[in-house]
Amino acid sequence: MLKKFTAAVLCLALIFSCLTGCGHSENVSSGTATNKDDFPVTVNNVTINNKPTGVAVLSPNVADVILALGYELCLKARSTKCTQSDLAALPVVTADDAYKIKNDGADLVFADSDITQKQRDTMRNAGITVLTISKASSRADMSRLYAQIGAAIKGRVTGSEKGKTIATGIFESIDDVTRAVPFSSVPATAVYLYDLIGDAATGDTIAGSLVTASGFHNIADDGSAGKYAVNNMLKANPKYIFCTKGLKAQLMSSQQFSKLDAVEQKKVYEMDPSLMTLQGEQMINAVTFMAGTAYPQLLQSTSSSSAPQSKPASSGTSSSTVSTGGLNLDQTLRNGMQNNDVLKMQNRLLKLGYMFVKPSGLFAEGTEQAVKDFQLENGLPATGIADPTTLHKMFDSNAKRREN
Repeated sequence: MLKKFTAAVLCLALIFSCLTGCGHSENVSSGTATNKDDFPVTVNNVTINNKPTGVAVLSPNVADVILALGYELCLKARSTKCTQSDLAALPVVTADDAYKIKNDGADLVFADSDITQKQRDTMRNAGITVLTISKASSRADMSRLYAQIGAAIKGRVTGSEKGKTIATGIFESIDDVTRAVPFSSVPATAVYLYDLIGDAATGDTIAGSLVTASGFHNIADDGSAGKYAVNNMLKANPKYIFCTKGLKAQLMSSQQFSKLDAVEQKKVYEMDPSLMTLQGEQMINAVTFMAGTAYPQLLQSTSSSSAPQSKPASSGTSSSTVSTGGLNLDQTLRNGMQNNDVLKMQNRLLKLGYMFVKPSGLFAEGTEQAVKDFQLENGLPATGIADPTTLHKMFDSNAKRREN
């Protein structure tokens, strides 16, 4: 339900993100390349001479960015740390599996900083390029992160420009959620906790900026590098506490935190930790969750989006409904569902050119993105939720196909 209110506020930003062009990124050599001359490209002092034949990802943050870029078809293998549902079918590898990675079809590996020099050397001997790309440290640094990953996969013009476009679009979407939050001269206080010993989303981190973007005063704003003194939190007495899964029970039973307003009023909310640790489209969901929890009135204006809706009015062009395979078009399908109706919708999206993951019947991130793309191309609010209006349009003979 918390995703519903973003339907209207995100649409313009998502359209903007698809249409806006951007320049070259910092730390990506640009030269005088054109779209037909994307390679060689140098990223983080590593030169990639040719477009990669395949990619293995050992970094969960890079995996999330790749999904946001829509480049998941390039992926050939992943590590166990990359738990995104859309990657579940990929072979699992480690940094010690250089020749398995090569046999799986990858010649580019995105690794975390814990990869050893010996592992790098073995991969180089196997003909694999290894890249370690750090997380974004700030909102401005997001363009660097996305441009580097995009450039490594698709080139110094094509990939870099798309990377910056997607990064811009994500924050445009976040800004639209922020603008939808009711104004208050004294915003409610909140904090996001990773644990109870001083790890929090401080103001100098991307995660801390998401708390602020949700319409709160982040009491950990004056912390540094994710560290915030517990005593300071007790003095600040936040009205809302958001935390990683498993922490709520500890908070609610702790004598130390029992007098906090958030604890007494039971305004402690657990979140999927990936929403605050990964830097893909999950960040939009993080802001949506926090803002929607504190300001439930935001949900009301779009609550009808899950109710059955009539077909869009005729545009004057004759149309008809293609075979649905028995799918009921007057229902709503959304992320997290798994059934035959989702599979039928996925097969239709595949036929229209929007699905880039294998139809499985599981509505996960890749399917949500396919629905968003379909909605954008067909003039609908890009919510990622397949409501009746979307389903009727999808199975209309005049549904617009993806143009690649």
